[in-house]
Amino acid sequence: MSVPSPAARLEAAFRAIATGRMAGLPLCNPELGVEAVDFRRTPTGHWAGALITPWGINLLCLPDGEAPWPRAGADGKCLWRFPSGDYEFTRASEDSLGEFHLCSLFSPALEFGSHDEARQVARAAVTALFEAPAAREEPARAPGRRRFLGLGA
Repeated sequence: MSVPSPAARLEAAFRAIATGRMAGLPLCNPELGVEAVDFRRTPTGHWAGALITPWGINLLCLPDGEAPWPRAGADGKCLWRFPSGDYEFTRASEDSLGEFHLCSLFSPALEFGSHDEARQVARAAVTALFEAPAAREEPARAPGRRRFLGLGA
């Protein structure tokens, strides 16, 4: 049985962290709240999206519950493949969530003046993650001398 979107569980867990062990730390941006942004299925069936917290914006991958979960190496790193390319994530764990993988986008996230601004950046990152790179167009070939002079190929 597939696990539903982890957005609500993530928000609850990280709100508790924000009001607990991270409360009042200087690396926290008071303009930012906690929000799980645009979680969707990965090509392997797991969940991926962005998480905004007062201390950072991260891409997260969470297990689906059915598909095999990739194991991180001895260094705690794991390579995730998305339509846009391959990205290195780091293993993390929270008691209320279990294991997940994260890729830091902004840490700390002090440059954001509003939560809405952070949300726009997080959405753009998730969209880019799930889009294949645009095909490169071959540059137009300059015509040969014969063609340039109207003498055929």
